[in-house]
Amino acid sequence: MAAGNDDCCSSKRTKPPPPPPPPPAGKDEDEGEGEGTVAADKALHALGFEFTRIDAREVAGRLPVTDTCCQPFGVLNGGVSALVAESTASVGAYMASGYRRVAGVQLSVNHLRPARLGDVVRAQAAPVQLGRSIQVWEVQIWRADPSTEECKDLVSTARVTMLIKNPSTPEEMSTHEASIKKYAKL
Repeated sequence: MAAGNDDCCSSKRTKPPPPPPPPPAGKDEDEGEGEGTVAADKALHALGFEFTRIDAREVAGRLPVTDTCCQPFGVLNGGVSALVAESTASVGAYMASGYRRVAGVQLSVNHLRPARLGDVVRAQAAPVQLGRSIQVWEVQIWRADPSTEECKDLVSTARVTMLIKNPSTPEEMSTHEASIKKYAKL
């Protein structure tokens, strides 16, 4: 990186999406805060993760680093980073496959820097390869600037390999599919 260049996201592949716009004024009253996250992934929702973009080419979101997300030393638990990586890649793979069942078969996470209690991290998942039976997704987790929510430091990177299963889905998946479609930005 050249001296004086403070853009931590210099290439298109590693640049996280801009902060989400404020919610529309006419938002339905039955759509509570973070409801899209609970519909898409209950475990992420329990940690406070909020999806900011869901589509077949990118899944993004933000997570406030709370005591629940931290190891005893006050830094983001690596298992939480792994959960964010696999879950965001799974949502993207589910959409990219045409709403077929997906299952993570390989997850590799590199923890590069800590995110501390009180920080906000932003996650971005993007496909590397979209095959009919195997998809590979890259997920980056960034520590965000508290005032702008723009990327500050790359916290971790992950590579997630997803197995795409038969188009016949169990009955309980139809509710999940409807929820993802409702909150996706197609």
